[in-house]
Parts: sequence; C-alpha cells; structure tokens
Amino acid sequence: MIPERLVTIGAVAGLLAVALGAWALGEIFTITLATRAAILALAATGLNIALGYGGLVSLGHAAFFGLGGYAMGILAFHAQSYTPLELGSLTIEGTKSMPVIWLVAVCVSALAAWVIGLLSLRTGGVYFIMITLAFGQMFYYFAISWSAYGGEDGLPIYLRNSFPGVDTLVPVQFFGLCFAALVLALLLSARLRSAPLGLALNAARQSPARVAAVGISPTRVKLVAFVISGAITGLAGALYADLNRFVSPAMFSWQLSGELIVLVILGGVGRLAGPVIGACLFVTLEHWLGGLTDFWHVWLGAILLGVVLFARGGIVGLLTGKAGPHV
Repeated sequence: MIPERLVTIGAVAGLLAVALGAWALGEIFTITLATRAAILALAATGLNIALGYGGLVSLGHAAFFGLGGYAMGILAFHAQSYTPLELGSLTIEGTKSMPVIWLVAVCVSALAAWVIGLLSLRTGGVYFIMITLAFGQMFYYFAISWSAYGGEDGLPIYLRNSFPGVDTLVPVQFFGLCFAALVLALLLSARLRSAPLGLALNAARQSPARVAAVGISPTRVKLVAFVISGAITGLAGALYADLNRFVSPAMFSWQLSGELIVLVILGGVGRLAGPVIGACLFVTLEHWLGGLTDFWHVWLGAILLGVVLFARGGIVGLLTGKAGPHV
C-alpha cells in the first residue's frame, strides 16, 4: 500500500503537472479546469477540517463560500464603478487588489462562522446539519433579494482583480495563485491535525465527555475548528468569483454545500489529500461525462455509492489500505 504522505504529494503534483502540461500545449480551457479543481479543493479542504477532524457535518458551508465571493464582488464593483460603499458614517472605497479582497473575505467568513458556530454547536447530529443548512438558505434568499448587487441575476465583474507582480488575466498565472493558496491550506491542515488543537478536536469528535473531564471544552475546540474551516472556504469563494468574474446567489445554494461534502467523501474524510483527489475527480467527470450526457450525475452517484460501500476511507483510504475516521 502507498503511504498517505506520498498520496498527498502525488495528488498535488498531479494537479500542477496537468496545468503546466496544458500551458505548454496551449490548452487554455484545461488550465481553467485545473484552476476550478484547485479552488474547489481549497473549499473542500476547509470543510474537511470541520467534517473530517471535528465530525461536524455542515450542510451550510456554501454560506462561507458565498460570503467570500460577495466580498470580492462588492469591493470590485465599487472599484470599477468609482462609487464608495456608504455604511452610515463609514465610507469604504472599492478595491481591485486581491490581497485586500482576500483579507476581507477571510475575515467576513470567519466572523460568520463564529456566529453560526456559536448557535449551531449548541446542538448535534441531524439538528446541527439542519441549522447550518438553514443559515445557508438565509444567505441565499438574502442575496436573491439584494437588488443593489444584482439580486437573482448576480453581479458581473469586468476585469479580474490584480495581484502584485502577477498578470492575473494570464490563466496559468492565476492558476499559480490558486494553487499556492491550496498548498498553504493543506500545510495548515496538516499542521492542525498534529497540533494540540487538532488532537483535542479529534478527541472531542470521538468522546466529548472524556475531553470535558480533563478540563477542555469540546464546544470551544469545535468552534475554533469551525471558524478556521469557514475562513478557508471563504477564501475559496473569493477566488472562485475572480475565476468566473461573476458572483450570484447560487454560491450560497445548499447544492454547493452538498457538492463540497461529496468531494470530501470521494477523496477520503479526514484525509489530507481527500479534498484534492475528490475535486479533481469531480471536475474531470463533470467535463468528460458532461459532454456526453446531461445525466453525468448518475455516474458520479454510482462512484460515490461504491466509495461509501467498499472504500470507507475514500479513494485515499483505498490507496493506503486504511479506513477513514467514522463521522
């Protein structure tokens, strides 16, 4: 069997090789697909911290994804229209700077995750799932009714935002930014898993009563993980909006939350490479099978069913010969 570390390195290197190979061959569309896979993997990596490490089955992570996207969209919209955002006595100028937008997206998503987590973590099991779903739908319907930023029609952005020293309009360079963000998130996830916080989170997932008995609050540990998870997913949302140069209420949809869960399950719940492999497989199936039939989701469902029944550790578990954590 293959060590998990090699699987992780192979998955990340494989995604990079596809993008560089497509660049060498002049296949711009393939670079865009690789960029989309990297962004979805980043969002799923955020979810994996909550789901895989903390056992928190969130069906509302699209809320953080959408908040990151709208943070980018609103700031870029005011920059391109040369109109400041008026919030009472506070005036916020728009910006096309990616670092500033990323910071705002991460902070807004983390704050939302903190508020949602404070309320949701009072419950557990199916109640936690339904509360996170409810929050996601609240943001979805709010975005639909927010006519100032396009409402249900969404908000287009004319030009991709800027990053110092990088031409973000060149597909391979924009992929490099998304890939770097993914690698940093994976390093953070790996560090978290072996850190005291990660060990406490794993213990809280398995036996909250024992964790509380040694003086550690399971709820507080899970809340910290939930906030980190939301922040990473928010960053992915900002990148996704920049990729498409468009934001819409669909970024808040529960279907997107479900897709992120599918990505984690396909790759392997709680596995470092799980989100990367799951995202790459999802985008590949969507592209290849989607061109053959409108019912490509049937094949995705069959693969997901096979993974759930015969590979409890996902594709990573199948390669390493180890079952994933039970959530």
